Amino acid sequence: MLEYASYALVLFSLGMYVVLDGYDLGVGMLGLVAGPERRRQYGEVVATAWDANESWLILVGVVLWAGLPGAYAVVLPGAYLPLIVMLVSIILRGLGLEMQSAAGRYRRGWALLFGGASLATTVCQGLVLGAVLTGPHQRGGAFRGGAFDWFSPYGVLCALGLVVVYLLAGAAWLQDKTEGWSRPGVRRTGRSLLLATVVMALVLGLSLPGADPQQFSLGQPVRAGLFWLAVGVAAVAGAVAWHGFGRRPDWRPFAAVATMTASGLLGLAVLSLPVVVPPGLTVHQAASPHSSQLFLVLGVGLCMPFVLAYNIYAWRSFRGKYSEPAEIPIPPLPTRSCSLPAAPTSTGLLRTSVRRVLLCVLGILATALSQDVFGGVCDLIGPIGVTVLGCTALAAWIVGDRRDGRAGHFDAATGAETAS
Repeated sequence: MLEYASYALVLFSLGMYVVLDGYDLGVGMLGLVAGPERRRQYGEVVATAWDANESWLILVGVVLWAGLPGAYAVVLPGAYLPLIVMLVSIILRGLGLEMQSAAGRYRRGWALLFGGASLATTVCQGLVLGAVLTGPHQRGGAFRGGAFDWFSPYGVLCALGLVVVYLLAGAAWLQDKTEGWSRPGVRRTGRSLLLATVVMALVLGLSLPGADPQQFSLGQPVRAGLFWLAVGVAAVAGAVAWHGFGRRPDWRPFAAVATMTASGLLGLAVLSLPVVVPPGLTVHQAASPHSSQLFLVLGVGLCMPFVLAYNIYAWRSFRGKYSEPAEIPIPPLPTRSCSLPAAPTSTGLLRTSVRRVLLCVLGILATALSQDVFGGVCDLIGPIGVTVLGCTALAAWIVGDRRDGRAGHFDAATGAETAS
């Protein structure tokens, strides 16, 4: 039963990521067709909680790697290229968002980087979803396909569908968090995206039996009941979102879109269970040993409340409509009565740089040796030695930097001003 608990953790983390990070990816893509002021406003709205939203993707990878290594071993090599591009896009997306937020005024390049990286991330996620649903080529629990097997017509449809879903979530979130759109504009955009989402859901659903090698069956009463319940909940949530776009309360469309998205994921999981990777890799076959499952369920289960608390805290702290922060003049810095240290010498800076390089090498050496230790080899050094080595490197780094700080080696700007 623990393998099903791990599978439930994967589904829960994946659902939280799609619902939460989906809206800020959608906001980023909507910024590509917005004006300069809107782009900056959209970035500030997303900047309040984007890092907490993406933390769920880390949990998905950890649970899949440790709890269902069989599925991880098939999916990862089957979609290497889109996964790598997705990770690079996530990094660039965060860079563009933070640099734009710190710029103090609109910067077109950073804003476009944020929007373009959001689009690239979404497309890559859709291609990975299509690769999983169409069944990676596998034999004996290992991937046996080619480097571009992830690219297929159904994968392209999945990418397009995910773009539409994220755009819908972004539009619903912007209605809740901003005052920039007129009510008719919100209604028109939201309902158009909702119709596009319904069309893509129908196209993907009707094409799935032909693209997926797994034979779906609704002959079991429990499976059929849960599936049609999920479909019914999604339909009701879609109707609520349709009615809520352009009307108060402003939070209702986003809640409805999140419910609709979660219901779709649950319906797909109910349809395919116990298969996790088509055509026939089941939860039992992909699961890790019982001891690993127990450690994972307890460890990740204890981490999830903290991640949820972080999300709730961010939502509560930044609740309400976004407004431009008032500029507060910075008070003058107090003057220092004591004499400033002299400008750093080239010898001191060279000594600091050399010491840091050596300590980095020492840390890498400790990491490499720890691979043998925790792998059960222990040919060169034991666990206590790894701990002592790491603590020694850290202590040397701290002590050396404190000594150089007292000597004035970190006051280059101040020393230059004093000399002038």
